[in-house]
Amino acid sequence: MNTVDNVLELESLGNIQCFSEQNRNRLLVTMKERALPEGSHLFWEGDLADKLYYVKQGRIKLTKTTDEGKELILYMYHPGDLIGHADPFISSNHSYSAEVLESSVVGVIENKDLELLVCQHCDFAIDFMKWMGVHHRITQTKFRDLMMYGKPGALCSTLIRLGNTYGQELADGSTLINKKITHTDLSNMIGATRESVNRMLSDLRKKEAIEYAGGLIVIKDLSMLQEICHCELCPKEICRI
Repeated sequence: MNTVDNVLELESLGNIQCFSEQNRNRLLVTMKERALPEGSHLFWEGDLADKLYYVKQGRIKLTKTTDEGKELILYMYHPGDLIGHADPFISSNHSYSAEVLESSVVGVIENKDLELLVCQHCDFAIDFMKWMGVHHRITQTKFRDLMMYGKPGALCSTLIRLGNTYGQELADGSTLINKKITHTDLSNMIGATRESVNRMLSDLRKKEAIEYAGGLIVIKDLSMLQEICHCELCPKEICRI
């Protein structure tokens, strides 16, 4: 799968797909474009949540930092994703930070412009409620993964989500996660130590559920991962990283 195919595949999973083509165009006309360098921040925890952001290019991760300084990765956003609070018409502050993982281009939508679209077009309001629903479902399923079946379940669920997001099917039916993911990244995604992630990945390799190829993770036995995390077979637009 080449780079263009990867981008198109990620865009097809983007949460802006909740909007019809007409309403997507309404959003695109409203937004103002902003370029962001790698390592910068779109916003910080505590900033006023008065905008939505549409990822046109690049990758952005949302993180929450604990009192002890531990970082937890909540979401990874890609081209085609709309980022922001699901309750934009209530004055609030961001409860997480958004870090730019690679050079990105985003469209910025002011809440006042969004509110005008909702008031003027009832079909847009319906699509916006669909986006809110998807946003909440992703959050609910991630909390389920992290809380109900221990760290092994959370890790297996995260590997499945990575496969759905970056997966490339190989000739033998296995799935290559075509994105470099470090053990530190995985530990931050599930709220575990890097050492415990190392042990769990080693166990999965011994069970031949996964393997490594060129430093990338390959899912060999998807059904085993699904069994460990009690997978509910959510659609890919929900079961994503």
